[in-house]
Amino acid sequence: MDENKEITHLEGNRIDALSDRIAKLMAEARNKVATAVNTAMVYTYYEIGRYIIEDEQEGEYRAKYGKQVLVELSARLTEKLGKGWSAEHLRLIRNFYLVYSSSKIQNTVLEIQTNSVITDYEIQTNPKIQNTVLEIQTENGNHWLPNFTLPWSHYLVLMRVDNPEARSFYEIEAQKQQWSVRQLQRQIGSSLYERLALSRNKDEIMRLAREGQTIEKSSDIIKDPLVLDFMGLKPDASYTETAIESAIIDKLQQFLMEMGKGFLFEARQKRFTFEERHFFVDLVLYNRLLQCYVLVDLKMDDLTHQDLGQMQMYVNYYDRYVKQEFEKPTIGILLCERKNEALVELTLPKDANIYAQQYALYLPDKTLLQQKLQMWIAEQNIKS
Repeated sequence: MDENKEITHLEGNRIDALSDRIAKLMAEARNKVATAVNTAMVYTYYEIGRYIIEDEQEGEYRAKYGKQVLVELSARLTEKLGKGWSAEHLRLIRNFYLVYSSSKIQNTVLEIQTNSVITDYEIQTNPKIQNTVLEIQTENGNHWLPNFTLPWSHYLVLMRVDNPEARSFYEIEAQKQQWSVRQLQRQIGSSLYERLALSRNKDEIMRLAREGQTIEKSSDIIKDPLVLDFMGLKPDASYTETAIESAIIDKLQQFLMEMGKGFLFEARQKRFTFEERHFFVDLVLYNRLLQCYVLVDLKMDDLTHQDLGQMQMYVNYYDRYVKQEFEKPTIGILLCERKNEALVELTLPKDANIYAQQYALYLPDKTLLQQKLQMWIAEQNIKS
C-alpha cells in the first residue's frame, strides 16, 4: 500500500467521522473521571464527618469543647495535608454527616460486610451497589452510607434545606436534570418542592421525596404558582398580555425550565381557522414525556367563564384536527395573576384537561408556602 497516496474525499469524511467518535468517547471518559473524583470526595467528607462525631461522642469534655477541637484539628490537618482544612470547612463536613446520617428517605438497603468503608471504585463498578443506600458493617458497628451522586458544592446548598423530604427531592432532581449549583439554588429559592406538592395528594407528595418529579398525567406538570421572576418585570407594575408574552419569548429557555420536564416550544400566536373565523393561541408547547400539545393562554384580568370556555374550544380543536392518533389529549393552561378555583370547578367538567395556573413575577414567600403545604397535608390526613 502506498502510504503517500492522496486521501479521497470519501475517505476524508470517514476519518472525520472516526475522529469525532473518538473525541466524543474521550470527552465522556474525562467526564466520568471527574464525576468519580467528585463522588469519591463526597464519600470521603461523609466519613471524615463520622470520625469527628464519633470522637466527640467519646467524652463529655470533647463534646463541650467541640469548637476548639475543630480549630486544633484544622491546624493539625493543615500541617499534614496543606491548605483547605479550615475550622469552618470541618464544621460543614461535620454538619454534612449529621444531616445525611439521620435522613429517613431511603429506597433500597444493601448490606455490605467489610472491615472498612466501601471504596468509591466498588460503588462505581458494582451494579448491585449503584443507586442504592448502603448499610456498612464496620469494626465500630453498622452505619448507613447514602448514595451520593452530586459534587460537594451541591451538597453545601442541599444541607441548608431543613425538610428532609424537600432535600431528597432536590437531590434527585439535581442529579436527573444535571442542574448547576446556580440552578439548584434557584429551584430551592423558588420553593419548587412546595409548589409541586400543593398540586398533589398525600401519597404523591411522598413520591416526590422518593422519586423526584414524575410526569405521567396532565396534572403532574402543574405548579402553584408558576414563578416568572427571571423575566425581570416589576411586580407592582401593570403589564399587557402582549408584554408578558414578549418577555416570556425573550427568556424562553428559562420559561420552559420553569414549566417543567419535557417541554418544547412550537409557536407564538398560533393561528387556526374554523368556520371562516381566525383564532390565536398565545403559546403552543409540546410535552415529549406526555406526548401531547400544551396550549397556554395569558390572562391579566380576573379569570372568567368565557376564558375557560374559549380554552375548552382550543383544546377540542387540537384534539380533533391537529393531534395524531398516537398522541395523548391536549392540555390547556390559563396562566393568570389570580385564579378562582370555585369558578373553574363550576365551569368545567371534572374530566376536563384544562387548568388555571397562577403565576408570580417574584419569588414566593417560602415560609408561607411551607405553612400552606402543612395545612394541605393535615387536611388530606383528616379526609383519609
